[in-house]
Amino acid sequence: MSYVYIIKNKGMIKKENFEPDLQKLAGFARVLSHPARLAILKYLAETRSCISGDISDSIPLSRSTVSQHLKELRDIGLIHGEIDGLKINYCLCCPEIDHFLELFDNFFNKVKSVGFECSSIDHLQEKCTTK
Repeated sequence: MSYVYIIKNKGMIKKENFEPDLQKLAGFARVLSHPARLAILKYLAETRSCISGDISDSIPLSRSTVSQHLKELRDIGLIHGEIDGLKINYCLCCPEIDHFLELFDNFFNKVKSVGFECSSIDHLQEKCTTK
């Protein structure tokens, strides 16, 4: 019984133990990790306006599935959805997108600034091409 306790309470890392910016980036990456959500963002960007009505007409998924993906995008703040009668107007939230891009850039600029490259990269590339 004590072994299970150790695994549950000491072996599991909670996201709250990490810096707030890292938590935000992880949430951003999780939301963007689904191609349907990327397609929705791309569609909203290409239309260059708020979309009124059903986005599922333009994305090859059912309405309920699109609705779930829209909720994920809304929850993190990448889009806004305002009810207009029986329809919902969806818009990109550019200030929030800019905020996430800034966090992302800051994170990877720090990672890149280390200037260290793995000496075994050629070996890894050789493995990938010889399959």
